[in-house]
Amino acid sequence: MKRILSALAAGTIFGAGIAISGMGNPAKVLNFFDPFGTWDPSLAFVMGGALLTAALGYRLLFGRRQTPLFDTKFHLPTARTIDAKLVGGSALFGIGWGIAGFCPGGAVPALGFAPWPTALFLIAMGGGILFARWLQALPRRQIA
Repeated sequence: MKRILSALAAGTIFGAGIAISGMGNPAKVLNFFDPFGTWDPSLAFVMGGALLTAALGYRLLFGRRQTPLFDTKFHLPTARTIDAKLVGGSALFGIGWGIAGFCPGGAVPALGFAPWPTALFLIAMGGGILFARWLQALPRRQIA
């Protein structure tokens, strides 16, 4: 139960940060990607603040603890290679973010600002995830 409550608290803090910073508004995000038009640098400050907070948090957490407070081990990525799947997924994420103005984490708090466009984005994102999983499940052809 503590694990669920800590995840809820982290999600609530993240959502509040998205709402307070204005990053739930896709127009604000899209303006960041328009350097020769209505450029808005505030997203860079939000990302910089997030990176600084995460770097300090990781440094403090992993420097002092062998296990998390509410779990038996840390669940960290183990892959260290840059492959086509990583590059392709990153490119799709960036293209989708640039087109829609939403990232998956920021879209959920944005439901309070623009429910229908945001819901449409989340449904399309879910469909894309299901489609990708379906593609991954297809049998691979052997090249001989």
